[in-house]
Amino acid sequence: MTAWKPGDAVCALLGGGGYAEYAVAPQEQLLPVPQSYSMHEAAALPEALFTCWQTLIMEAALQPGETLLVHGGGSGIGTMAVQLGKWRGAKVYVTARQEEKCALCLKLGADGVFLEPSEDFVDGIKQATGGKGADVILDMVGGAYAGRNFKAAAPGGRIIQIALLGGAESTVPLGALLMKRLTWRGSTLRSRSVSEKKAIRDAILAELWPALDSGRICPILHEIHKFTEVEKALSAMKANLVVGKTVLTL
Repeated sequence: MTAWKPGDAVCALLGGGGYAEYAVAPQEQLLPVPQSYSMHEAAALPEALFTCWQTLIMEAALQPGETLLVHGGGSGIGTMAVQLGKWRGAKVYVTARQEEKCALCLKLGADGVFLEPSEDFVDGIKQATGGKGADVILDMVGGAYAGRNFKAAAPGGRIIQIALLGGAESTVPLGALLMKRLTWRGSTLRSRSVSEKKAIRDAILAELWPALDSGRICPILHEIHKFTEVEKALSAMKANLVVGKTVLTL
């Protein structure tokens, strides 16, 4: 889509510099604001949507009827992944560390939740799938979760690593990687070229847009803060108190 004109309501995937009154982005990374969205909701859309589409649809090739396990289900990306997984026709399970986040994921359509650390997601996903495991795992935690992912994955499972909030070091059972024929793939948006980001944008517009325009898929907003309250907003994020996305407004 290139027919942009001054005054169009758009949201954009930025490589940085978003804490500003004005920002510049390549036109290939712009999205129109969906019909049912407020501008605050639109601001929370691009990063989460690009990330989830790239990882779940383009890289993991999530199929209808498969089982998706999302770690960090109460985050901005996690809540988007739940909605996108259900749109795709998958069974979706999530992990979270707060009951409020688990409840939100169930409200968004998740088929089950595991409240870590009191509920072990390896045992939980095995029980939920009759011993098979998850076909796709979206992991932003890393650390000790990496080895447990290998145990929780189904034969032929795809594990997509998008962050390392739980640490960059881990011990994994490599035997499971071979015996289950697993794929463990790292993925990040920031280092991708404009042409790669355009391909993601174009696919979203072509395939997903009706679900966004209708409001079937929408970012979850935790709080909207004035720009002068940025320290308060960041403190809440560091304390893991945010459910969904926090938006700053000027």
